[in-house]
Amino acid sequence: MACCKPPGQRPAILGISRRALLLASTCAFGQQDGRTSALQFHRSAGGSFTFDTGILKGTFRSEGRSIGLLPVTHVPTGASLATSMGLFGIYRVFANGQRYGTGMWHVPSEATLHGDGSVSVVWPASEARPFAMTANYRWAAPNALDIHLEVTASQDLSGFETFLASYFGAAFASTKVLVKGGRLMSAERGNGQWQMFPRDPAAARLIYDGRWRFPPNPVEWAQMPDFELPVAIRTDPGTGLTAVVMAQERDCFAIATPEEADSHHSTYLSLFGVNLAKGAIAQARARLAVLQIPNVGQLRALYHEWVSGAHR
Repeated sequence: MACCKPPGQRPAILGISRRALLLASTCAFGQQDGRTSALQFHRSAGGSFTFDTGILKGTFRSEGRSIGLLPVTHVPTGASLATSMGLFGIYRVFANGQRYGTGMWHVPSEATLHGDGSVSVVWPASEARPFAMTANYRWAAPNALDIHLEVTASQDLSGFETFLASYFGAAFASTKVLVKGGRLMSAERGNGQWQMFPRDPAAARLIYDGRWRFPPNPVEWAQMPDFELPVAIRTDPGTGLTAVVMAQERDCFAIATPEEADSHHSTYLSLFGVNLAKGAIAQARARLAVLQIPNVGQLRALYHEWVSGAHR
C-alpha cells in the first residue's frame, strides 16, 4: 500500500475446451499452495524472460528492454493479447510539478530472476530521477499476473505518480470501467478522445494540476465519472475473451483509457498519488487477469477476493 495518505449473459469463447474455460474462470484469483514451473518466468537469451502458464505464454522484457509483457498469446485460442510496449509496463512518472523523462521504458534497468520464478526490475535513483523504483512481477495463477511496486524517495516528492500502461491486441476493441452506480461504462467516442476516471475529487485535482501538459505528446483528459473500484476491462467482442486490469483502491487514484475505437487499445492505472518525504517508501499493487467476460457482480467478487488474499 502507499505509505502516505493520498492528497448478465456471458458469450462463449470459440474454440476453448470446457476444462480451459473452467480454469480461466476460477483460477485467476485463487490462492496457490506452491510455485510450479508453469507459474514462473524463465531466463531467456538477450536479457528476456519467457513464460508459459498453460493459459498465457510469451516474453517479458524483450531484448532486455524496460517494457512489459510482449508478445503475449492466449494459449487456448491463439489470441494475441499485447502490442506496442506490452502489458503492465512502467510508463510516465510525475512529481514536484514535473515529468521525469518521456517514459521509464526508455530508462536502463536491471532485472533479477528469483527462486520463486518472479522477476524484479530495478531503476536506481539518479540526479535526473530523485527516486528508486522496483517492480516485482509474479504469476498468481495461470491467467493472473501481479505487480508489486516499491518507490523510495531520494528527495521530497509532491504528488508522486507512476502511470502503469497496458497495450492490448487489436481485437480487444471494447473497453469499460466500473463506475459508481454499479455499472460498466464504455469508453465511447462521444465522451472524448482520452478519458480519465478518478477515484474522488481530490484525485481529479491531482490529474488536472498540469502534469499532462508537458511536451512531447501532452494529453487533454476528459473527466469521466468516479470509479467504484479501480477495475477496468478490455474485451474481444467476437469471442468474449476479457482482460481485467485492477489495482488496490488505496494505491490507485485514477483509471485512464482512450476512446475504444482508438488504435492504442490501451488501459492505464494512475498509481500512488501521494506526497513522499525524503527517504520515505511507498508501495502499490496491481493485477492483470484474462478470463471470459465477467459481469459487475463477478468483478466485485474477484476484486475483493484478491484484496483480502493480499492482506492475509
